[in-house]
Amino acid sequence: MKKKHLAALLGASMVVSMTACGQKAEETTAAPTTEAAAKAETTEAATQAEETGGFTAGAYTGTTPAMNGELTVEVTFDENSIKDIVVKDHLETYGIGYGMDTTPVEVMPRQMVEAQSVNVDSITGATITSMAIKRAVADCVEQAGGDADGMAEVHGSLDVEETMETDVVVVGGGAAGLSAAITAAEAGAEVILIEKQGITGGSTTRSGGKVLAAGTQWQTKQDFEDSPQQMYDYLMGFSKGLIDEKLLMEFCDASAENMAWLEDLGMKVKDVEPIHSSLTPWRVHNSEGGGGQTSGHGGQIIVPLTERAQELGVRFVYNTSGKELITGSDGSVTGVKAETADGKTITVNGKAVILATGGYASSEEMMARFKDFLPSNKNTTVPAGNIGEGLIMAEAVGAKNFESDGLQLVYVSYTCGVGINEESGLIVSAAGERVVNEWSYQSHVAAALAEAKSPMGYYIATSNDPNPTVQYGITLDSTVKAATVEELAGQLDMDPTVLKATVDRYNELCAKGEDEDFGKPAEYMVPVEGDTYYAIAMNPGSSVTFGGLSINEESQVLDTEDKPIKGLYAAGEVAFTGLFGTEYPCCGMAIGSAVYFGRIAGTNAAGEQ
Repeated sequence: MKKKHLAALLGASMVVSMTACGQKAEETTAAPTTEAAAKAETTEAATQAEETGGFTAGAYTGTTPAMNGELTVEVTFDENSIKDIVVKDHLETYGIGYGMDTTPVEVMPRQMVEAQSVNVDSITGATITSMAIKRAVADCVEQAGGDADGMAEVHGSLDVEETMETDVVVVGGGAAGLSAAITAAEAGAEVILIEKQGITGGSTTRSGGKVLAAGTQWQTKQDFEDSPQQMYDYLMGFSKGLIDEKLLMEFCDASAENMAWLEDLGMKVKDVEPIHSSLTPWRVHNSEGGGGQTSGHGGQIIVPLTERAQELGVRFVYNTSGKELITGSDGSVTGVKAETADGKTITVNGKAVILATGGYASSEEMMARFKDFLPSNKNTTVPAGNIGEGLIMAEAVGAKNFESDGLQLVYVSYTCGVGINEESGLIVSAAGERVVNEWSYQSHVAAALAEAKSPMGYYIATSNDPNPTVQYGITLDSTVKAATVEELAGQLDMDPTVLKATVDRYNELCAKGEDEDFGKPAEYMVPVEGDTYYAIAMNPGSSVTFGGLSINEESQVLDTEDKPIKGLYAAGEVAFTGLFGTEYPCCGMAIGSAVYFGRIAGTNAAGEQ
């Protein structure tokens, strides 16, 4: 039965986060995690070190660039071996680089000491931090007179049984999967969670760590009056006939309690914010350290969820991908066939399966339908493993998969960040046409450009533009500039008459003090006038995908006739059908709904007989 109570502008010369909610580009591919150095190889490596005796005893320090700055290690040697490795200083992402018993800062020093080698496996999903630690330790080895390149390669093996039995199988360890595993375990079920990477978190850890909710204690503290009905009405405004009213209302009604549940598990809520000034009341809840268009704060959600699941006895099987759902003679789902990163095939039998495998933004094949406005799916910051495997598995047993025309988009300059903040000047499509009220949430701007099938956006500016990011952008050599609008259009391969007409019309509306075409507030209507005209290129990037499996309010996966498939549940991005229209309405919606429907799935799956 259903349980009812249940970046951003990063700097002048930067890498820009390409999602609407600051999802971090980080750590998405690697070799299999070394869970335990293979015993024979470890012994061989230690013997080799003793024989060569190549170290000058002492403590050495190594520093190297990592994901978020420099990382420093201290390595202690005696004459024959590495005695100790400590990561002394770093600025890595919480929940990816450090913070759990599976993350590189905690795991890799121990593994390298055990293996007596720098050449151990990286942590899948945390490659950049893993490689930084290896580089820094290798530097120390060289300082001590050793040969890091000549050290043995030590590969771990995944110690899992060929067949496992449990009550509930969860496939995917992001916000949805962890929430499902926790609630199933709290309901008394034995749970096995299969995770494709070497760490939990998925897209959530890389995100800004924001959760959408209405009528919360945090809103009250900041004097915002809000209600589930107000949030529902706002979100339904983006429906375009695609949102399931009952599904959305369930989430909105439970959103405040959902936030309280996360806090009880250890998420620290910093404050609430609007994300964009045009969005009121404020209902985006930031995790500690977050705020604005920043990324990499989702670990504040994932780490406490992971720790709670571990406390409850959930068994984690890392570096393992679900490949096929097992069904009984009546069509009910009774388990999963999976494959480990080192090639083993395993079977996990259970009474119910919960799919929480994320979306498909890293799948070239599934993203191909967006090629008119997103020529390449390379501009995404989701994990490389987000290739839609859950959809494929479920479709094979008769599940309905809705291929939505929408996804979370942002068009942004990768040189100066225009498109991430609230720049509100003239934005045109690749054809030179104005298509949107520029002073609106970035996903709304992106959706309009996508609807125009524009693979690029251009921010047209002159020196009178009041936005600091634009002022910086027009100083860059890479920014296209010209003495006239027509000349600018020629450099952009636009029809000069079209762009000139667009600029003239925009300036006419600025003079009138009223945006008759798109309704932008008059105070943001600044004319494009000057001696030099600039075009700042805005490239499309994607993250959250919409559509996917259809579920009901019980998180049961529906078949092509809209009937529940016994034993099969889903939550999170793999099952966003009915929760989104064609554009991303507000930061925090993806994580908030993933947690809520994950909890519903876990509770109900635990009750399967």
